[in-house]
Amino acid sequence: MAKQKIETVRHLIYYSYANLAMAHTAIDKKQLKYGMINFMIRAKLFKGLKDGTMNMRTIFDDEKIKLQTGKICNYCGSVDNLVLDHIFPKKLGGKDDAENLIFACRTCNSSKGKKDLMEWMAYRGQFLPLMIIRRYLKLTYNYCSDNGILDRQIDELKEMELPFRIDLLPTTFPKPSELTLNIGEKKNANDN
Repeated sequence: MAKQKIETVRHLIYYSYANLAMAHTAIDKKQLKYGMINFMIRAKLFKGLKDGTMNMRTIFDDEKIKLQTGKICNYCGSVDNLVLDHIFPKKLGGKDDAENLIFACRTCNSSKGKKDLMEWMAYRGQFLPLMIIRRYLKLTYNYCSDNGILDRQIDELKEMELPFRIDLLPTTFPKPSELTLNIGEKKNANDN
């Protein structure tokens, strides 16, 4: 896909989501690097989201995954000392609802604290499992939709108090060999 200038919040979320889908398919196929088919998937999804012929999957899909994953820290895989963590921190306006809550061990929960999830990911220098990022993007989209800011310019949001960091939405992803879909799964490179 030719380098595009992404100016609206909606398009930024769509582009991040399309990149996530590209990474997801590469992991599913146990690829070590991205290939033409992955870039085509990203381009088709991004175009489809923009023109309304495709949609982001619902948060319900993520709830099913959360139930299947069970009681495990969604960040490190520990099964000890679990607590509920707010993906969007309460301090930043995150809600006490199922969509915004996942299991985390006390160590990860304490480390994350009141940081934005993407800020914490950057602080750790480690990409989170794609299913957690997918949930984060959906929460971001829903928040922006509910507050009428999807079609605003990205720069306008930088001065707003939000439960997420618009400047940290991932638009590039590491090689598939460095990613996992869910915690507890082996890294893609180890699967070969």
